[in-house]
Amino acid sequence: LILRIFLPSHFQPGLHPPIKKQQQDVLGFLEANKIEFEEKDIAANEENRKWMRENVPEDSRPASGNPLPPRLFNDSRYLGDYDAFFEARENNAVYAFLGLTAPPGSKVGGIIFSSGLLSKPYFPLPIMNWAAALRMQWAGILLLILIG
Repeated sequence: LILRIFLPSHFQPGLHPPIKKQQQDVLGFLEANKIEFEEKDIAANEENRKWMRENVPEDSRPASGNPLPPRLFNDSRYLGDYDAFFEARENNAVYAFLGLTAPPGSKVGGIIFSSGLLSKPYFPLPIMNWAAALRMQWAGILLLILIG
């Protein structure tokens, strides 16, 4: 799986300050947590810009204009925009949002996963939405409590 982040490599001074801050926020989080990703420049590379615009689902596009960066994909599967990333991060669900397994010792949904059965959450199908991933995780924990 390849985590792809579509973003501009440069900004005109004074333009798009929220986008630049969002970009720095996403990249800073991924780098700090040693999550591998591939940057796709949409400012200098027309193919990247076109691919991003074509692969953002209709229901995730703005009412007018083109989808703005940053946009996150896992391989070619659309994950979301900055707002979706921010919400997942606030709810300790970034790994599920990104379609990744949380590493041991990370905080997921308010629970610290360190070792044993809970260290590698099992998702049998690709999860498009972090809330569904959390529900599945909690169901698994409840099942372990009930049968344990």
